[in-house]
Amino acid sequence: MDLSSQLCSFRLFFLIVAIAIKLEDGGTIIFKQERSGENDTPFVIYKFRSMTERVTSRPTGEYTWENGVPDTFVFKDTGEQDTRVTQVGSFIRKYSIDELPQFVNVLVGNMSLIGPRPEIVPITSCYSEKQKQRLMVKPGITGWAQINGRSDINNGEKIRLDLEYIEKQTALLDIVIFF
Repeated sequence: MDLSSQLCSFRLFFLIVAIAIKLEDGGTIIFKQERSGENDTPFVIYKFRSMTERVTSRPTGEYTWENGVPDTFVFKDTGEQDTRVTQVGSFIRKYSIDELPQFVNVLVGNMSLIGPRPEIVPITSCYSEKQKQRLMVKPGITGWAQINGRSDINNGEKIRLDLEYIEKQTALLDIVIFF
Protein backbone atom coordinates (compact mmCIF):
# COMPACT_ATOMS: atom_id res chain seq x y z
CA MET A 1 0.00 0.00 0.00
CA ASP A 2 1.52 3.34 -1.02
CA LEU A 3 1.50 6.52 1.10
CA SER A 4 -1.41 8.03 -0.83
CA SER A 5 -3.59 4.97 -0.11
CA GLN A 6 -2.60 5.01 3.56
CA LEU A 7 -3.54 8.68 3.89
CA CYS A 8 -6.85 8.01 2.19
CA SER A 9 -7.55 5.14 4.62
CA PHE A 10 -6.59 7.35 7.58
CA ARG A 11 -8.95 10.12 6.43
CA LEU A 12 -11.74 7.59 5.89
CA PHE A 13 -11.23 6.24 9.42
CA PHE A 14 -11.40 9.80 10.84
CA LEU A 15 -14.57 10.43 8.84
CA ILE A 16 -16.24 7.26 10.16
CA VAL A 17 -15.39 8.19 13.76
CA ALA A 18 -16.64 11.75 13.21
CA ILE A 19 -19.94 10.53 11.72
CA ALA A 20 -20.46 8.07 14.60
CA ILE A 21 -19.92 10.85 17.18
CA LYS A 22 -22.25 13.22 15.33
CA LEU A 23 -24.99 10.61 14.83
CA GLU A 24 -25.04 9.58 18.47
CA ASP A 25 -26.11 12.91 19.93
CA GLY A 26 -25.69 15.62 17.30
CA GLY A 27 -22.98 17.43 19.25
CA THR A 28 -19.57 18.66 18.23
CA ILE A 29 -17.03 16.14 17.02
CA ILE A 30 -13.85 17.62 18.45
CA PHE A 31 -13.38 18.36 22.15
CA LYS A 32 -11.01 21.25 22.92
CA GLN A 33 -9.54 21.93 26.33
CA GLU A 34 -6.78 24.11 27.71
CA ARG A 35 -3.83 22.13 29.06
CA SER A 36 -0.45 23.02 30.49
CA GLY A 37 2.39 22.50 28.03
CA GLU A 38 6.15 22.81 28.12
CA ASN A 39 7.29 25.37 30.72
CA ASP A 40 3.66 25.59 31.91
CA THR A 41 2.62 27.36 28.70
CA PRO A 42 -1.10 26.81 28.12
CA PHE A 43 -2.31 25.37 24.81
CA VAL A 44 -5.52 23.89 23.43
CA ILE A 45 -5.55 20.10 23.11
CA TYR A 46 -7.77 18.37 20.55
CA LYS A 47 -9.54 15.05 21.08
CA PHE A 48 -12.51 13.28 19.59
CA ARG A 49 -15.40 14.08 21.94
CA SER A 50 -16.25 11.06 24.07
CA MET A 51 -18.61 12.64 26.60
CA THR A 52 -21.98 14.29 26.36
CA GLU A 53 -21.74 18.02 25.75
CA ARG A 54 -23.81 18.77 28.85
CA VAL A 55 -20.77 18.22 31.05
CA THR A 56 -17.43 17.52 29.40
CA SER A 57 -15.08 18.40 32.23
CA ARG A 58 -15.01 18.79 35.97
CA PRO A 59 -15.63 22.18 37.54
CA THR A 60 -12.36 24.10 37.85
CA GLY A 61 -13.14 25.44 41.31
CA GLU A 62 -12.72 22.10 43.08
CA TYR A 63 -8.90 22.13 42.97
CA THR A 64 -7.64 24.24 45.85
CA TRP A 65 -4.58 22.41 47.12
CA GLU A 66 -1.99 24.77 48.60
CA ASN A 67 0.98 22.41 49.01
CA GLY A 68 0.80 20.59 45.70
CA VAL A 69 -1.58 18.02 44.27
CA PRO A 70 -1.91 15.19 46.82
CA ASP A 71 -0.09 11.98 45.88
CA THR A 72 -3.31 10.04 46.44
CA PHE A 73 -5.34 12.12 43.94
CA VAL A 74 -6.66 10.20 40.89
CA PHE A 75 -8.21 12.40 38.20
CA LYS A 76 -10.16 9.71 36.39
CA ASP A 77 -11.71 6.88 38.34
CA THR A 78 -11.89 3.96 35.94
CA GLY A 79 -13.57 1.73 38.50
CA GLU A 80 -17.18 2.56 37.64
CA GLN A 81 -18.96 3.61 34.46
CA ASP A 82 -19.04 7.40 33.99
CA THR A 83 -22.57 8.28 32.87
CA ARG A 84 -21.25 11.30 30.95
CA VAL A 85 -19.37 9.03 28.50
CA THR A 86 -21.35 8.23 25.36
CA GLN A 87 -21.52 4.75 23.81
CA VAL A 88 -19.27 5.82 20.93
CA GLY A 89 -17.09 7.58 23.50
CA SER A 90 -16.67 4.39 25.49
CA PHE A 91 -15.48 2.57 22.38
CA ILE A 92 -13.07 5.27 21.20
CA ARG A 93 -11.63 5.63 24.72
CA LYS A 94 -11.11 1.87 25.05
CA TYR A 95 -8.93 1.86 21.93
CA SER A 96 -7.46 5.39 22.48
CA ILE A 97 -9.05 6.55 19.22
CA ASP A 98 -10.16 9.72 21.01
CA GLU A 99 -6.49 10.74 21.20
CA LEU A 100 -5.86 10.73 17.43
CA PRO A 101 -6.65 14.44 16.86
CA GLN A 102 -3.66 15.21 19.10
CA PHE A 103 -1.48 14.60 16.05
CA VAL A 104 -2.58 18.13 15.10
CA ASN A 105 -1.05 19.30 18.40
CA VAL A 106 2.16 17.47 17.45
CA LEU A 107 2.20 19.07 13.99
CA VAL A 108 1.79 22.61 15.37
CA GLY A 109 4.52 21.95 17.94
CA ASN A 110 2.82 22.13 21.33
CA MET A 111 3.00 18.35 21.89
CA SER A 112 5.32 15.50 20.98
CA LEU A 113 4.59 11.83 20.42
CA ILE A 114 6.26 10.82 23.70
CA GLY A 115 6.32 12.76 26.96
CA PRO A 116 4.30 13.36 30.11
CA ARG A 117 0.58 13.63 29.37
CA PRO A 118 -0.59 17.26 29.42
CA GLU A 119 -2.58 18.12 32.54
CA ILE A 120 -5.45 20.58 32.85
CA VAL A 121 -4.45 24.08 33.98
CA PRO A 122 -6.54 24.11 37.21
CA ILE A 123 -4.53 21.11 38.44
CA THR A 124 -1.07 22.36 37.38
CA SER A 125 -1.82 25.70 39.04
CA CYS A 126 -1.74 23.75 42.34
CA TYR A 127 1.55 21.94 41.61
CA SER A 128 4.37 22.02 44.15
CA GLU A 129 7.85 22.97 42.91
CA LYS A 130 8.76 19.30 42.53
CA GLN A 131 5.56 18.54 40.59
CA LYS A 132 6.22 21.51 38.26
CA GLN A 133 9.37 19.72 37.03
CA ARG A 134 7.17 17.51 34.83
CA LEU A 135 6.32 20.67 32.86
CA MET A 136 9.98 21.16 31.81
CA VAL A 137 9.47 19.08 28.66
CA LYS A 138 6.93 19.04 25.85
CA PRO A 139 3.92 16.89 26.76
CA GLY A 140 3.24 13.78 24.72
CA ILE A 141 0.40 11.75 23.29
CA THR A 142 1.75 8.84 25.31
CA GLY A 143 4.47 8.48 27.90
CA TRP A 144 6.22 6.45 30.57
CA ALA A 145 3.34 6.86 33.05
CA GLN A 146 0.79 5.75 30.44
CA ILE A 147 2.50 2.47 29.70
CA ASN A 148 2.97 1.88 33.42
CA GLY A 149 -0.60 2.33 34.58
CA ARG A 150 -2.42 4.86 32.40
CA SER A 151 -5.34 6.37 34.35
CA ASP A 152 -5.24 3.75 37.09
CA ILE A 153 -2.30 5.27 38.97
CA ASN A 154 -2.46 8.05 41.51
CA ASN A 155 -0.87 11.47 41.11
CA GLY A 156 2.20 10.62 43.20
CA GLU A 157 3.05 7.62 41.01
CA LYS A 158 2.34 9.58 37.80
CA ILE A 159 4.66 12.41 38.90
CA ARG A 160 7.36 9.90 39.92
CA LEU A 161 7.18 8.11 36.55
CA ASP A 162 7.13 11.39 34.58
CA LEU A 163 10.18 12.73 36.45
CA GLU A 164 11.94 9.38 35.93
CA TYR A 165 11.22 9.68 32.19
CA ILE A 166 12.56 13.24 32.07
CA GLU A 167 15.74 12.19 33.89
CA LYS A 168 16.37 9.12 31.70
CA GLN A 169 14.97 10.42 28.40
CA THR A 170 16.70 8.86 25.38
CA ALA A 171 15.71 8.01 21.84
CA LEU A 172 15.78 4.31 22.80
CA LEU A 173 13.39 4.88 25.73
CA ASP A 174 11.05 6.82 23.43
CA ILE A 175 11.08 3.88 20.97
CA VAL A 176 10.28 1.43 23.78
CA ILE A 177 7.37 3.64 24.94
CA PHE A 178 6.11 4.06 21.36
CA PHE A 179 5.95 0.32 20.72
